[in-house]
Amino acid sequence: MPAYNAEKTLEQTYNEIPRDIVDEVILTDDFSRDDTVKKAKELGIKEIIVHEKNKGYGGNQKTCYNRALELGADIVIMLHPDYQYTPKLIESMAYIIANDVYPVVFGSRILGKGALKGGMPIIKYVANRLLTFTQNVLINQKLSEYHTGYRAFSAEVLRNIDYNVDSDDFVLDNEMAAQIFWAGYEIGEVTCPTKYFDDASSINFRRSAIYGLGVLRVSLVYRLCKWHLMKSKLFK
Repeated sequence: MPAYNAEKTLEQTYNEIPRDIVDEVILTDDFSRDDTVKKAKELGIKEIIVHEKNKGYGGNQKTCYNRALELGADIVIMLHPDYQYTPKLIESMAYIIANDVYPVVFGSRILGKGALKGGMPIIKYVANRLLTFTQNVLINQKLSEYHTGYRAFSAEVLRNIDYNVDSDDFVLDNEMAAQIFWAGYEIGEVTCPTKYFDDASSINFRRSAIYGLGVLRVSLVYRLCKWHLMKSKLFK
């Protein structure tokens, strides 16, 4: 769980994690300004990593994945502690990977009507659809969305893509997805309801615009590398 100012939502998220199949819960705190770490300790989370300075959304994820691999995880699931995504899908996502159906699973807000029903702002919904369409064309895939923060990976996939060279910002999610496809893996999707409320994390319009441009850059670089017109550290 990559956490940043998640004190108010952490307990509800943590309590819904199916502990019968989850062996370890890792929380990385990205220099929160609230009592996220205190709350995590009160809940009994043993694996808590605290950044001494803010490393960004992508940097926080890298810490999570690196620690999970150090602990010998077979399946690694990223769950945001802001309760925007339900932990109740962990079993389904893990099952798909454990039974070799797909090595990576995304929880999609776009499959079905979960996004708008859950309160996703219409402008974000439209941007999501336009970006995803463009990405699918450039990367030659058919995901329903690339922008979900609910993701499950087999340890093999994480070991075979170099996510540590990726951005420390929000675009890391899309760089990792592109790297996964570049490495020849497939990504499965499950329908995921989502919740938008005051305590759920969100980024402002400026950051969203920067993110969107970054997403387009990643997809274009992917296509140019496929055509052998350029080289990138992301795709080797």
